[in-house]
Amino acid sequence: MNTADAKRILETALICSPQPVTLRELRQLFNDSVGADTVRQLLEDLQSDWTQRGVELVQVATGWRFQSRPHMREYLDRLHPEKPPRYSRATLETLAIIAYRQPVTRGDMEDIRGVVVNSLIVKQLEDRGWIEVIGHKETVGRPALFATTKQFLDDLGLASLDQLPLADGAAAEKALRAALQEQGDDLLQGSLSMQDLPAELPEPPEPPAPADALDPEPTPEPESIAAADDGAHDSKASHD
Repeated sequence: MNTADAKRILETALICSPQPVTLRELRQLFNDSVGADTVRQLLEDLQSDWTQRGVELVQVATGWRFQSRPHMREYLDRLHPEKPPRYSRATLETLAIIAYRQPVTRGDMEDIRGVVVNSLIVKQLEDRGWIEVIGHKETVGRPALFATTKQFLDDLGLASLDQLPLADGAAAEKALRAALQEQGDDLLQGSLSMQDLPAELPEPPEPPAPADALDPEPTPEPESIAAADDGAHDSKASHD
């Protein structure tokens, strides 16, 4: 089999597959007679072949797939002008915290956001397939540890978490916003809106001041104390 035929087979399989296809699955197209390195090279050649088209071949967490390029979004949106309900700011903020600080407990999320995390938010992200419980923290109550899934990476068009934009603290959510925007609403089926994303992750709130530090009684100056003592002696002398 020549290279052109092999590329045509790979191209057809990827276009017809509704889900990303792994390298191992692609090798099965050739009864494993073609090595993994050769298949990978053919895939890279296909990427180059599609460079000037509105569709691109990308590698994501669960395999290889064809997808529309971000700049084609405005045209594809005309086919489906009615978008499903968008996620709330709190939901997207929670997702950003998990993405950049995983694994985290619900308590960790609440410490960062400064408010209680609604159980419906966590469930919504789980139902979407973006987060999952990967274990439990060895502490009182053994709270669940949440992390993002391969589906989350697929929807961002990433192969691994290492490809998330580098960020820390308040810049983490902004970086996630950019990563999501690069893929566009068409890939995420219109469920995610860049306008809905918060500008930045909130920093943990300042711990409350100790009770004895709140409005302490002013300490009298030495001169005031002396004056008070003199007044007391004068008053006693007048009574005598």
